[in-house]
Amino acid sequence: MLKARVIPCLQLVDESLVKAVKFDKYGYIGDYINTVRIFNELEVDELCFLDIRASLENREPNIKILHHISDECFMPLSYGGGIRNFQIAKQILTIGFEKVIVNTEAYHQPNLIPSIAEHFGTQAIVASIDVKKNVWGKYQVYINDGRKKINIDPIEWAQQLQSMGAGEILLTSMDKEGTWSGYDIEIIKRVTSSLSIPVIANGGAGSVQDIADVIKNGGASAAALGSMVVYQKKGMGVLVNFPDRNELSIKLE
Repeated sequence: MLKARVIPCLQLVDESLVKAVKFDKYGYIGDYINTVRIFNELEVDELCFLDIRASLENREPNIKILHHISDECFMPLSYGGGIRNFQIAKQILTIGFEKVIVNTEAYHQPNLIPSIAEHFGTQAIVASIDVKKNVWGKYQVYINDGRKKINIDPIEWAQQLQSMGAGEILLTSMDKEGTWSGYDIEIIKRVTSSLSIPVIANGGAGSVQDIADVIKNGGASAAALGSMVVYQKKGMGVLVNFPDRNELSIKLE
């Protein structure tokens, strides 16, 4: 068991597994069930699925797909995308997912996170924050798959989400996502230092050193991986994989 969690974070569009870059164009990765089976064999500690177009397209989660994933998967699961009310969250949590991830609707419906946390506990709810720098270098929060900017400071928003009952924050840098250029340590450190709940850093991982940096220097409790676990290397073909555990252990010491 690694000292910090390293979590493959997989993206869905319709019934396909994909990988986006900076919340824009995405490439096809493959079948989600085959990918789950590979991660079962690799014995990863946790797996995250995000339907990256559900909120933008105003549709609910594909429960059939989530059933298939839950039935096949051996490790704890989290899911985000299109969770618009308590009943949808309940349905996902009762088919075998340990956590639901809420982003857009946390802003539109302030009572959603409290209702989930009250019924299932704070450990079952992850609040997702997508951030991007403007031309002046100021961090701004976006919802609707990065299409809509909301007028709130990321630190203030993270604190509000914590007070609502979120047990964890998934913090994604839109500028870094899919680039292999390393996490945005600055914003991650600012958020982690302002909260008492764990923060999962997401967006930009390109090496084991990047993972170590975001844990040690950014204060993240976990590192989410996208491109690193679905491609051989930057600019190369699809290969579902996981970083060498011995190398991770040494870097995270």
